[in-house]
Amino acid sequence: MPLYFLLGTLTEHGQRMLRTNPELLINAVRDCDCEGAEILGQYAVLGRYDFVMMAEAADNEAAAKISLDLGVRIGLHVETLPAIAIGHMTEEDGENPDSQTEGATVSTAEWRLPDEPA
Repeated sequence: MPLYFLLGTLTEHGQRMLRTNPELLINAVRDCDCEGAEILGQYAVLGRYDFVMMAEAADNEAAAKISLDLGVRIGLHVETLPAIAIGHMTEEDGENPDSQTEGATVSTAEWRLPDEPA
């Protein structure tokens, strides 16, 4: 199933709700019942966004529904990004991207700057 990242920023109302109920995000995700979509992980982050959630959804419509549902329940402005595993972009054998469940793994020894000799 396709993966999506939901990047959330609390609204003022969401900040007040979270202050009165620190379990708000956990409870909202647990109680969310959007057919065809599920939150796989959730993280509080520093920077432009307050929260990042990884979701699995059957399609864009299911991803939009879970994004909207959580945004309303928690008081979040949500930006939803479809995710493509890095391994899909490097495969040359024509394998169906939907059959791959993991991203590619690259060791640090394989990383080079563009001007760096091989």
